[in-house]
Amino acid sequence: MTIETTKGPLLEVRDLHVYYGHVQALKGISFHVNEGEIVTLIGGNGAGKTTTLHTLSKLLTPRSGEILLGGQPIHKIDADEIVRTGITHVPEGRRIFSRLTVRENLEIGAYLLTSKTEITRRIEASFELFPRLRERERQYGGTLSGGEQQMLAIARALMLDPRIILLDEPSMGLSPLFVEKIFEIIQSVNKSGKTVVLVEQNALMALEIAHRGYVLQSGHVVMGGDADLLAKDPSVQSAYLGGEIAAAL
Repeated sequence: MTIETTKGPLLEVRDLHVYYGHVQALKGISFHVNEGEIVTLIGGNGAGKTTTLHTLSKLLTPRSGEILLGGQPIHKIDADEIVRTGITHVPEGRRIFSRLTVRENLEIGAYLLTSKTEITRRIEASFELFPRLRERERQYGGTLSGGEQQMLAIARALMLDPRIILLDEPSMGLSPLFVEKIFEIIQSVNKSGKTVVLVEQNALMALEIAHRGYVLQSGHVVMGGDADLLAKDPSVQSAYLGGEIAAAL
């Protein structure tokens, strides 16, 4: 399924309701993402952030509501078709193939491509963005550090040249040094022309690199706007940024 962008947001979520069995996880959320933006979703545990990404990539099916890509509805198509529209997902926990090499993981990321030449070109492009992966090219995924695995997960998601990349908690479990590196990579990916939807526990760093953000709470969007304004909002500072950090902003 090919999606052509029409005038308006690249991605739009309208009144989305999602359930786990009888438990409602998303309660009518609405938001939009413009082409070329980094948009972050912040909120506490259980707010619905990961559920939102799972619904966008069709790992979950909404009970009601709409998801539009380029103005066209995609909420009724299958997960494999979602990938073909240009949305890829880096899940929480990275989910790389631990018994495959770095290169084999990247090759799997290119599963829709048929040209070996193009696959090789994209792997080389990944190694340009992630030089450390080139050094680990023949190393098994399970032997990489947490930060290296996160690099591999992002690189694998980029192999299909997506329009939108969904990132779920990319800094989780990483050392402070790797956290900074991962956020630099996210900015580089965005500057290369990719639109990014970012779910991140480190709300301060997420808001620092994002263009806009939305605050989720108990399955609702309770606030949204420019990232710098959200970072200065007293309620956001108190709930997600911590007192000392808030005072410094």
